[in-house]
Amino acid sequence: MKKSTIIILVSVAAFLFLFILLPIGYGIGSYNKLVTSEETVNSQWANVESQYQRRADLIPNLVQTVKGYATHESSTLEGVMEARAKATQITIDPKNMTPEKLQQYQAAQGQVGAALGRLMVVSENYPNLKANENFLELQAQLEGTENRIAVERGRFNELAKSFNTDIRRFPTNIVAGMTGFQKKPYFEAEKAAAKAPAVKF
Repeated sequence: MKKSTIIILVSVAAFLFLFILLPIGYGIGSYNKLVTSEETVNSQWANVESQYQRRADLIPNLVQTVKGYATHESSTLEGVMEARAKATQITIDPKNMTPEKLQQYQAAQGQVGAALGRLMVVSENYPNLKANENFLELQAQLEGTENRIAVERGRFNELAKSFNTDIRRFPTNIVAGMTGFQKKPYFEAEKAAAKAPAVKF
């Protein structure tokens, strides 16, 4: 084989490697990394929803326990159940999550927190209720759930931030743009009225 033919073949091979195979390999690796990162965010969203569902599941028992002692507080009890019903109707597909949808979801959950806060204030007026073993157990579970909600929301925001950073970095942003990866919204700080209820007695 002539020396010039070898040089041409090596040049073509180098060109193919540098300008075709290497970018394709990088693109595949970047895409797979983004898929993994997005699935991690989606999985964490499921953890957030699970904790909110846990809180929603505790509410009927809590309301029934309070109702046994605080029969005159029907508007407060109904408010808690209405807020719960509205919140459980709002669901978000993590693949189509937008800032507006997350804000709507967060607002509904904030209304549940505010309603629970009012319920806890009402329970202060009933010493027998505060001493009820079932109520104390529900109170402890609710407090633990509120803490878990805060932790899971914080984790969601961290993972969303990592994903959002990945899809904005060059040259991964090219792969993200070509394959349709979208920025994930964050949970925002709660407004004062929507903070987790203080369940201290």
